[in-house]
Amino acid sequence: MLYRNNGKTYIKTDLEAVITSYNQGNMILEAVQSICNQTLLPERIIVVDDGSTDQYSLDILNSIKNDVNLPVPITVYFQENQGVSAARNTGINKTQSSMVLILDGDDKLEAGYIENVSELLSKSPDMVIASSWMRTFGVLDAVVCPSGGTIVPFLSHNCCPATHILRKKFYEQCGGYDESMRSGFEDWDFFLSMLETTPEACIGIVEKPLINYRTAPASANIKSMDKRRELMRYIIEKHNCSYRNNITDVLLDIETISNSRLLGWENEIIHSINHHQELSQLSASFIKNPSYGDGGMASAVRIASVAR
Repeated sequence: MLYRNNGKTYIKTDLEAVITSYNQGNMILEAVQSICNQTLLPERIIVVDDGSTDQYSLDILNSIKNDVNLPVPITVYFQENQGVSAARNTGINKTQSSMVLILDGDDKLEAGYIENVSELLSKSPDMVIASSWMRTFGVLDAVVCPSGGTIVPFLSHNCCPATHILRKKFYEQCGGYDESMRSGFEDWDFFLSMLETTPEACIGIVEKPLINYRTAPASANIKSMDKRRELMRYIIEKHNCSYRNNITDVLLDIETISNSRLLGWENEIIHSINHHQELSQLSASFIKNPSYGDGGMASAVRIASVAR
């Protein structure tokens, strides 16, 4: 569909964007602008503010709401603070399109995100969600490459960014985001719910860093790691049937991840020994008393062999 605004012609698709916001000041403006700069525009942008208390942030939201020069119609909703899951559900339930883009208010998109990701979705009717790799900025400058896939890899770890495009019919089928999950991992839980809607369901990933993901030491994502075991227990119990049906693959996947990290640590210790660098207290303790039954002792033997 072609859309004209201020003398310019844009291409639009059967997709609306939902941005969640909470005391994010100018960051929400950057998020909105990143959608307005897309090569393929959404039908509408819906911003859901989850009870911001900062007046400057509220002023920014009101300026966005009243900006008639944006190339996409925009609606801003204000609600009492209920958590990001509730804010996303509010926004998604107000959409009328078949696909919905989910974006956090402190992140940004590269100009080709919607075009590339929606194209991937269009090629596979079994794909319930699609997203892309991420480029982090802030305290960490890196490219993160989630893999997507069927439900099996998602049972051991999250394989998709929180920013994604979903098919609304599957969202309605799974019941949306779990609004009781206010401590984190709500996106991982939601992806599992979406993947449980049909046996053929999968999540696709465009292998380009099209999401700019803001990193900070005090971010909700970092804080949620303090409760990882508790949150994982909730997810495992909630999706118990999927875990029971795939228990062998889940355990083997976790073992692969664990061995990969152990090997990385082993190589760092060997590097330090080869360059006559003092080992950290944790590394030295590991060599003196290696763990048993998890590959730790074998790793310590390899390290000791290099040191001789």
